[in-house]
Amino acid sequence: MAETESPSSAAGSGRGVHELTLLMELSEILDRSMDLREVLGPALEAMHHHMGMLRGTITLLNRETGEISVETAYGLSPSAQRRGRYRVGEGVTGRVVSEGRPAIVPRVSEEPQFLDKTGSLKNLDPSEISFICVPIKLENEAIGTLSANRLFAGNVSLEEDVRLLRIIASMISRAVRLRQQAQEERQRLLEERARLREELKERFRPANIIGRSKAMQHVYDLIAQVARTDTTVLLRGESGVGKELVAHAIHYNSPRADGPFIKVSCAALPESIIESELFGHEKGAFTGATQQRAGRFERANGGTLLLDEVGDLSPATQVRLLRVLQEKEFERVGGTEPIKTDVRVIAATNRDLEEAIEEGAFRPDLYYRLNVFPIHVPSLRERPTDVMLLADHFVEKYSKEHGKNVRRISTPAIDMLTSYHWPGNVRELENCIERAVLLSDDDVIHGHHLPPTLQTAEASGTVPPNDLQAVLDSVEREMILEALKSSRGNMAKAARNLSISERVMGLRVAKHGIDSRRFRTSS
Repeated sequence: MAETESPSSAAGSGRGVHELTLLMELSEILDRSMDLREVLGPALEAMHHHMGMLRGTITLLNRETGEISVETAYGLSPSAQRRGRYRVGEGVTGRVVSEGRPAIVPRVSEEPQFLDKTGSLKNLDPSEISFICVPIKLENEAIGTLSANRLFAGNVSLEEDVRLLRIIASMISRAVRLRQQAQEERQRLLEERARLREELKERFRPANIIGRSKAMQHVYDLIAQVARTDTTVLLRGESGVGKELVAHAIHYNSPRADGPFIKVSCAALPESIIESELFGHEKGAFTGATQQRAGRFERANGGTLLLDEVGDLSPATQVRLLRVLQEKEFERVGGTEPIKTDVRVIAATNRDLEEAIEEGAFRPDLYYRLNVFPIHVPSLRERPTDVMLLADHFVEKYSKEHGKNVRRISTPAIDMLTSYHWPGNVRELENCIERAVLLSDDDVIHGHHLPPTLQTAEASGTVPPNDLQAVLDSVEREMILEALKSSRGNMAKAARNLSISERVMGLRVAKHGIDSRRFRTSS
């Protein structure tokens, strides 16, 4: 096998014209697409037409497996391409990758290292076939090869073919490099975009709202979309989910943040005074109106008004509210002068307004005025992954508030908190944690500190009080769980902490059906 390290002298003028034409065509082909698989095939086809090669092959090295395989080829069937696999240093192709130098085989029949793994020369006379192979390099390291078969001819300089193939390999290498750089830049931009998206989410996530669940992320996205506008928002969700917190977040992330935030509970005020509360009244408008009084709409001018439990408004008040939303003006009770108002309205309700409309209890025209941008605030059942985030937050809050030093929640208590269905939502959870903090006497919230509604046999291990053995088993199980949690699942360490042998520990764990592996990643 003959080898060369330097290109031969320049070809004649006729050959030079053909080479220039080929190189220009290859340049255009390689620039067509960022996907190499779409351009390498046409590039080899152009080489066939201009160079008269029988076969053309491009191989690439897989650095992870160390295998060199055919990436694309001209004149080879798909099955032949699949057979073209080499190890580094194996055959002529493997040696070119290993040494990073071109190789010339004038007659493949005389070269024992020419393996013909593809079987491409099966129907040809190997004594009449020449093989040229050059490395494709990236930063002076071979990443593959470009090779060609041609009919042997004594008057054809294979050195000139090597020189041309090296130029083409350099062009392919440059195309690979550009695509790698583009891919790396795209990846960098995607990662940067994802990082910024997460950063913005975290920065925008209102400080007064706790939750990282998918359901809450959707709420944060909606807050981000609507906060910068003056659009009317309708907050829907069960009682206790935190609709007022969402309203606060919208207001304080809006251009009206420096204006007033006024809340009125439409369900808490008697029907006889709700209009006065909303719109104000003139002196003498009714018995007891000894002076003029501004209503909530007037006080909220330039800011935001939260109409909580808007579904409980009387039909008469609904009419007046509809006019304010349409005309942006109102009159005080007992007054005749219209008062202009610049108020953003956020309404909240836990009622099914569509059902109320069917029953005639809620005006459809008011519903459509309020339901411009609805936001569903999920119940705690819809965001179970947020339960412990909220619980930890409330433990910290009420520990400070009541001068306690509660540092953690026991495993049985965690099981009870996460398995409960929370019909009262976040408000119920907050009340439970405050009670537990007050009851704790060892800086830990245990299962028996939680309300009776959470004390299920499955979650707490409780049994009828007249069964002594069952009570002892329950206490034993809780102590073992606590020891395993403290030792992060280390059975030997947990046994030492409980002053029992590892054998006894293993028997007790098996008895209570405890999987110690669940604690190995717990903090």
